[in-house]
Formats: sequence, C-alpha cells, structure tokens
Amino acid sequence: MWPGQQQPTGGTDPRQPNPYQQPGCHQANPYARQQPPPWQAPTVAAPPGDGGRRAKVIAVTAAAAVVLAATVTGAVLLLGGGSDDEAAPGPATASASPSASAPRNPRAGAGVRPSVPGWKAVVNADKGIAFDVPADWAPQSPDWVSYVSEDTDPDDKPLVAMKAPAVLKEKWCSDDTDRDGHVDDTSLASAGSRGNNGAKSAKEIARTDSAAWVYGGYTQPDHKKVTVGPVTSFTTASGLTGSLATAQSSGVERRHKCDSDGKATTFAFRTPDGGFASWSFVGAKGVEEEVPDATVRRILATVRLVRTGDS
Repeated sequence: MWPGQQQPTGGTDPRQPNPYQQPGCHQANPYARQQPPPWQAPTVAAPPGDGGRRAKVIAVTAAAAVVLAATVTGAVLLLGGGSDDEAAPGPATASASPSASAPRNPRAGAGVRPSVPGWKAVVNADKGIAFDVPADWAPQSPDWVSYVSEDTDPDDKPLVAMKAPAVLKEKWCSDDTDRDGHVDDTSLASAGSRGNNGAKSAKEIARTDSAAWVYGGYTQPDHKKVTVGPVTSFTTASGLTGSLATAQSSGVERRHKCDSDGKATTFAFRTPDGGFASWSFVGAKGVEEEVPDATVRRILATVRLVRTGDS
C-alpha cells in the first residue's frame, strides 16, 4: 500500500513526503537550510509497475522548481496553498537556480514540545499545526509530503495529501510486486496535516479526505469497498473543535504480499484566518500490528494550533 521513502540526498529517510501518500506518498527534508543548498529535484517513490494501490511520496527540497510539476502543483493545492506554496516547486521551467526560491527555515516549529510525556511532537510549521505521536513513530522533515492518486492518472494528481507527517514502521512490509528487481517498502501507518483551501465545510473535508485515503491507498479502483462512518463533532485537548469522520475498507483482494484493508480518520477545523485545515491518520486494517482505534484517538486528542517562526 505504501512504497518506501527516501531522502532526496540519499541515506535513510525520516519519512513520508510528497503531497500525501499511497499510490504515492512521502516527503522531503531540508534541515540545513540556512545557506541556500544546490538545487535538487524532488524525489518520488513511484508505485509498482502494476499500479497497485501504493502511497506516493514527494521530497520537496529547497529551491526545487522543476520536475513533476503537475503532481507537485496538485499537491500544493491540496495542501491548502498559502505558505505551503513556498515549500513546493512552482510551474515547470526550462531551468532553475538555487536562488529561484528563498529557502524556508527547516527548524521552524522545532521548539514545540509534546503534550504527552514520552511522545514526540510533530509540527506542520506552514500551517501552525502540531500533534504528538508515540516514541516509535518517525516524524518526517518539514517539507515532506505524502499523497495518494489514481493509479491510472498519467499526471499522478493527488487525491489527498499530508505534509510533515509522522510514520509508523516505514518498512512494515516489503515486496517486489511487479518482479522488476526493485523491492517496494510499505509503511504500517502515517499521520499528518494540511490546509484545505476552497473547502465548503469541515464536515465535507472530514468525509471526503478520510474516504480518499482509504480508496487511494487500499481499494482502488473499487470505491464500493470503502465505508465512511457518520461525521461527528470533536474537540481536542487544547480546545480545538471541528468535524471528525472515519473511513475503512472491507474485502480488499490480497493480490500481493503487502495488500490489506485500510482505515483512515480525518479531523477538520477552522483556522484563525477563517480557512480550513485538517489532520488525518491512515493505516493498515485487519493486520496483526494494526494501530488500535484508541491510540488513533489519543493522538488525535493532541492536535493543536501553535505559533512557529513561519506561521
């Protein structure tokens, strides 16, 4: 369901990038950006050759302005525009220079502390959203984006995405589904946030985003295997109130080793500027290491608005 992720500069990655994650999902990293680094194109973990329901990841590095423009543009729109525009490549151009885009502060939000002792704080500095995850989760870099898209879409336009997520067991399952000699890594679960510019209501976001995560990562091309529960009101521990919905799948065909059913929870809310934003969890369902719903709710309860250097 979710292919592996990697750092744009190689080595082990801190995880999930692109604009969301599944038929493609993952993110990018820019930790030493006080000096504009050499230009690097975004890195995408492509889905297997059979287009088999994999999360995608785009590692958006500083000053990236070309490559996969259609995909990245779609991700930016899904992420909510605004300050997120500065963290992703712009329209395709013939060339790009390191100074084409001013690098953002890669440490923005680094001072945010977890509200749960022993857990880790995860921060989307562009949106000023934070939440906590258990110690065994791996927060990805600030510009990491994960997303899912239609397997048959030649432009790989994201259906839904999340920025600066945290990932649980990045290599939970590995398989060479198309037998091309390249092993794809599937993570167990991910959680992250994004802006939802253009949305009509928090209820709409909660319903459509949770369903899109499950469809894109686990059931496509079959929408009928996705079930969305009722949208309810929810208030986090910090007093942030919004709409909550959970989607899940049932009966996914196990064509490959890493195939499974999936589940997703989306909490959508109004932002101080009058817009909308959301937090989502997505993960495998019906497997031995499935993240308990109680843990998902405990993580959700920590979602809060914070002040960062970029927000």
